[in-house]
Amino acid sequence: MENLKNVGFIDIGTNSIRLALVQITSNGAYTVLSDQKETVRLGEEEFKDNTLHPDAINRAVIVCQQFATMARNNNAQEIVVVATSAAREAKNKKSFIETLNTVAQLDVKIISGIEEARLIYLGVADGFDLKNETALMVDIGGGSTELIVANHNEYFHLDSMKLGAIRVSSKFFPEVDPNPVSPEKYDKIKKHIRDVAIRPLQRVQEYSFDQIIGSSGTIENLASFAKYLSKGRAPNTGEMVSTKEIQAAIQHLCSLTLEQRSTLPGINPRRSDIIIGGAAIIETILEETNSKGLFVTNRTLRDGLLVDYLIRSGYSTFYENRSVRYRSVYQLARKCNIDEPHAAHVKKLSLDLFDSSEKIGLHQLGPYYRELLDFASILHDIGIFLSYSDHHKHSYYLIQNSDLAGFNQNEIQILAAVAFFHRKKFPKSSRPQLHGLTNNEKNAVRIISTLIRLAEALDRSHQDVIAKVSLAPGPKNLVYLNLYSESDCKLELWSLEKHKLLFWKVFKKKLEARIFNFDGNLISDTIRPLGE
Repeated sequence: MENLKNVGFIDIGTNSIRLALVQITSNGAYTVLSDQKETVRLGEEEFKDNTLHPDAINRAVIVCQQFATMARNNNAQEIVVVATSAAREAKNKKSFIETLNTVAQLDVKIISGIEEARLIYLGVADGFDLKNETALMVDIGGGSTELIVANHNEYFHLDSMKLGAIRVSSKFFPEVDPNPVSPEKYDKIKKHIRDVAIRPLQRVQEYSFDQIIGSSGTIENLASFAKYLSKGRAPNTGEMVSTKEIQAAIQHLCSLTLEQRSTLPGINPRRSDIIIGGAAIIETILEETNSKGLFVTNRTLRDGLLVDYLIRSGYSTFYENRSVRYRSVYQLARKCNIDEPHAAHVKKLSLDLFDSSEKIGLHQLGPYYRELLDFASILHDIGIFLSYSDHHKHSYYLIQNSDLAGFNQNEIQILAAVAFFHRKKFPKSSRPQLHGLTNNEKNAVRIISTLIRLAEALDRSHQDVIAKVSLAPGPKNLVYLNLYSESDCKLELWSLEKHKLLFWKVFKKKLEARIFNFDGNLISDTIRPLGE
């Protein structure tokens, strides 16, 4: 049986405590078994005297004890625990950590602001497709705000500011204020934030970045409400929330009472009393960097803890120089225990077919769909994990219902549809798996799934007997399928026969297989026509 290891990750923040219980396999794939969050307000009233107060400590200890018990009851072999701003600044942090160790048997590590920023970077970069761009990542916690300038492969700058949603709210609203926030008071809040943030933001602007990515509950809540206010809906995946939308949302929030703020769409009622303080931080950052808006991710420090753990456990090559899309595809594939050598060879043959068919004018899909073919060829057989019978249907379901980081919902549907149509039925436009796709996308699904069918047939024996393949123009409506092999490939040739009609339907061309040895010499006695 495959080696499995359950690990718990606990993030003790200033506002909330989070638990992720994760099952990790020997190949580095993982499954989140449980994802928990409790708002405990550990930093409540702390920033007046840098002391964690007894009630806050008690709440935090109870939640940590419950989370630890939950993890251990689910066979967690390790529990990784870190504490951030509230704990690291508290005068009584030592007694707090000792209490957690005694009551919950947890070995808690208090991390610095820079280490917090590094872990946030790992979490965000693992779940947000940066492509080739550099981003300013902003994470607004309860007690601190982390700033990271980074691209997909590395970070260039890490910083942590003593500005957070609870810290700022505690300073300007020492008592719960049920009233609207006047423009004058809000301006005072922003002036304070600018004064604290001036040097960190100057350092950030020494770098060139293409976009801002916001993480944390404060930014998620604010962005959601901003889109509800402007569009009547939550933000779509990968959609920018403009600075103007953010500013309009803040102006509206300030005009409302505390009770009214707690009923707004997108705003967690338990965050309604600190949302103004957090909103002022992100608005100031957007204004001072002259940014048009920001993108939002739900990836956090806790996700970074998992990535850091995997890297330290020997999976660094999986994370180094790998795109978010690559990692999320292989993560899903490995979770489903795919036959990786077979998938890799199908991928190679599929890309050979894509490139050569594009070269001879059979399609003009370009690099975007080539990349989707790359990923679809890895995922097309994952349904075998559930059952070989009708595994194309299972593959469709698994992909369609996955949370593939770096892909939008349209791209996930295309990958799922390709997996569905890589065998059996022809992808007619009326098929429900294609509903919602444009005509161009439906055509791309037909072409990509056809190429994967051919590649799958060419590795029927799972022995890599066809080393490479290409399509070449023949006379009239004939296309040559050039196969390079020095092994017996009768099974592969027989499998190709089943796809001759599909190739004609998609490309309006007949296919004729020609076999060459590795020296490029035609092996004439093994030529087999297809599509006659």
